[in-house]
Amino acid sequence: MSVQELLVGLERAAEAGEHRMWAMRCAHALGLQGIAVSLRWGSELVWFSDDTSARLLDMQFTLGQGPGVTGDLSEGPCQVADLGADTGAGAQWPQFAAEAQALGVRAVFVWPVRTGAALFGTLTGYRRTPGPLTAREATDGLRVADALTGRLLAWQPTAEAARNGPGRAGAVDLHWAEVHQATGVLSYRLGVSLEEALIRLRARAYASGRPLTEAAREILRELPP
Repeated sequence: MSVQELLVGLERAAEAGEHRMWAMRCAHALGLQGIAVSLRWGSELVWFSDDTSARLLDMQFTLGQGPGVTGDLSEGPCQVADLGADTGAGAQWPQFAAEAQALGVRAVFVWPVRTGAALFGTLTGYRRTPGPLTAREATDGLRVADALTGRLLAWQPTAEAARNGPGRAGAVDLHWAEVHQATGVLSYRLGVSLEEALIRLRARAYASGRPLTEAAREILRELPP
């Protein structure tokens, strides 16, 4: 299925709850293994095609580094064509590069999700083999990001989404709501700013080798009923 056909079918797929299937087909049309969309420079994951895509964004949020967090998107997509190279991403984001490769990811690409000049999120795709995007893939990725911009701006959670809960693969939902809640708990408990509390939560997750969401849930489970 072509990118154009997928874009035409985006509204129908969203209304039918086929987010994951659509996202996976879209990834394959772009020559990728998976894609994910996050808002506010990686601080909120809202749409992903597969668990690896979600884990990549969770990893960047935990580490505070990676192309989706600090990559330059002013000239188009940020391309990390080979995470195993001695230069480039390996030097700029060493922890992210190492962790991503441990997941079997060898290349990462990030497009801006924006309206006009206002950037409010990113579309991130990955491959398990190294290599740059073709000019067509880079352009098509931007078309997908633009289409998702309109969809996300118009999106409102449904009763079905509420029942599925955050973190369900493919759902447009606030996947990291628990992270923000746990950050507030730590801020109050430790008497530190929200920024410092988030840093400590990230460190706790990284030190234990767990996703940030799991570390957040552990803190929330400690709260009295």
